[in-house]
Amino acid sequence: MSFLTRILPSFLVSWLLTFTLASLFHSQYVVNQLVNVGVVVGFSDRVSLTFDDWLGLLPTYGAIIAVALAIAFFVTVKLNKKVQKYSTQLFVIAGIVAFAIVLIAIESIMNIHIIAGARGWGFYAQLLAGAVGGFTFSQLFKATKNQKAC
Repeated sequence: MSFLTRILPSFLVSWLLTFTLASLFHSQYVVNQLVNVGVVVGFSDRVSLTFDDWLGLLPTYGAIIAVALAIAFFVTVKLNKKVQKYSTQLFVIAGIVAFAIVLIAIESIMNIHIIAGARGWGFYAQLLAGAVGGFTFSQLFKATKNQKAC
């Protein structure tokens, strides 16, 4: 029951935030590249593009992120039992590593960037999304753990 009440809700919230940030960072990277070559992009176009990207990326990139984070957080939960003092840091690192592995592995295997917004500084923005996801999961997981103890 711990999985359904503690882990799954914490995971779903952190995944949704992580995916939303990754999608947002991707969209803004692409828009920035367009602006750099002289295309005028209005605010409403930015918002529309961001929303369309979020919906379009959800079934593919969203699923990839979910699997990567699930594996990273599972390993970190197990590791956290031995190293509880650094719990938050471990989850942040897990989120970063999950994104790095996905982006680098897909580029290496398929010789393509799965996410156009993961080139240049966009790669680091994607890693930031993973870090935020790890931090969020850590905090939610701790909060539900403390509620159970009460």
